[in-house]
Amino acid sequence: MTEKENENRVHKTIEQAEQEGKYIRKVRSFVKREGRLTKGQERALNDHWSTMGLNHSDGLIDIENLFANNNPITLEIGFGMGKSLVEMAKAAPLRNFIGIEVHKPGVGACIALAVEEGVSNLKVYEHDAIEILADCLANNSLNTVQLFFPDPWHKKKHHKRRIVSAEFVETIRQKLKVGGVFHMATDWENYAECMLEDMQSAKGYNNVSATNDYVPRPDSRPLTKFENRGQRLGHGVWDLQFEKV
Repeated sequence: MTEKENENRVHKTIEQAEQEGKYIRKVRSFVKREGRLTKGQERALNDHWSTMGLNHSDGLIDIENLFANNNPITLEIGFGMGKSLVEMAKAAPLRNFIGIEVHKPGVGACIALAVEEGVSNLKVYEHDAIEILADCLANNSLNTVQLFFPDPWHKKKHHKRRIVSAEFVETIRQKLKVGGVFHMATDWENYAECMLEDMQSAKGYNNVSATNDYVPRPDSRPLTKFENRGQRLGHGVWDLQFEKV
């Protein structure tokens, strides 16, 4: 089958699916890998979404009213199952946290753990980060943006799918307050190099690193089981922190 024939077949398959009422999601900031909810995750979503959940359809949020205070705001993009995010929120009760994740079981797990740990300074979105940044978060409203271990799309032909790009970096800069920090971490050296290049060439940022490249993992970013295993195997992790000036 030629490439053109394959392309036509794919388009036909998508059209057929849509005609049959099946929703075909267009990839934006990352791939949505839907999984089956556990009973605990489903219960957490049903019972606590009204107090912890945020909806893209509600549009621009008033963060001070949302948390009933004017504490500093940390946004995490792609929090996975939420364990580290809940740990950070619990350790910093005088900060407010907003998490964005497209994976519903992860969102349910995060809410369940936050309830179990008595964390009240955390709100979450189940939606695409690019749309949340565009439609729901005001410019100059965030103190910290975290992007930890995003999908590396390690094959060179897929690098264009990586979330970190010049356009994305500029979007984050607009959302940060002056003095706010964009903190990234990855265990793929090539991605770290690309992140560093994008950030070094972006206007309006200053590298926090004393060596003008990477920073040691700060205590505020919990060490995950994944990282522990990687360190035992000799794998590297690269943290980058850039301040809006």
